[in-house]
Amino acid sequence: MLASGILGTTKESIEFFKKAGAVVTKSIGMEERKGHPNPTFVELEHGILNAMGLPNPGVEEYVKEIKDIGIENIIGSIFGKTTEEFIFVAKKMEGYVKAIEMNMSCPHAQGYGDAFPTAQIRKTVERVKKSVEIPVFVKLGVENIKERAEEAVKGGADGIVAINTIKAMAIDIETSMPILGNIYGGYSGPAIKPIGIRCVYELSSLGIPIIGVGGILTGKDVIEYLMAGASAVQIGSGIYYRGKEIFEKICLEIKEWMKEHGYTKLQQIRGIAGKYR
Repeated sequence: MLASGILGTTKESIEFFKKAGAVVTKSIGMEERKGHPNPTFVELEHGILNAMGLPNPGVEEYVKEIKDIGIENIIGSIFGKTTEEFIFVAKKMEGYVKAIEMNMSCPHAQGYGDAFPTAQIRKTVERVKKSVEIPVFVKLGVENIKERAEEAVKGGADGIVAINTIKAMAIDIETSMPILGNIYGGYSGPAIKPIGIRCVYELSSLGIPIIGVGGILTGKDVIEYLMAGASAVQIGSGIYYRGKEIFEKICLEIKEWMKEHGYTKLQQIRGIAGKYR
């Protein structure tokens, strides 16, 4: 799948990814949000640091953008400060997407994302589930991920998406200033893959599908996530490194690896590393 936040804002950009198994939209809230001031993006040695700040046009305008879109499987990423905000956006999105992804993991948007209280996750997921008739996934970050995931499962989540970017920052040593306008941002790319793998491995015992995200650039990266217990994966920063054709490239690389190692079905490798738990 295409991960949320990567060219998932306009109809035209989403339709670039017809070869992906699914496309997750940019995270959408109740109302328009401008996001953080520039600079919002910097490439570092082993990844990308961004602080967009959940910019979006608001759900009322956004559903107009994805109406009649030429993509079969769209997952609507949503965010909110309260249970009621999550419910409102989920219900507005329901008629246009195949599933909902609740963003409870953005590390750099005050009051949203990973700031959503763990104690409220169960109730909020439960009420969102009751308000829509499509699957509901919960996207979580690395902080207290097992505890937060357990609360999401208790609320009836259909799957957990792990992980989001990791809170980080960079400083320009010539000016002594933080590079990002927001000071803090979310770090993604190859450097966070081992953390994503660890989180998926830990969560795979929860008994619901886990969607792995973080640092996927190659077919071998996907194989590793599957061995950790992922049922599916999402790709974000990999688009920056390998272009929008990355989905086709990775599928070919997976097939080649499986042939070389004598596997005929993905089910044969999914969760295989769990026997060492």
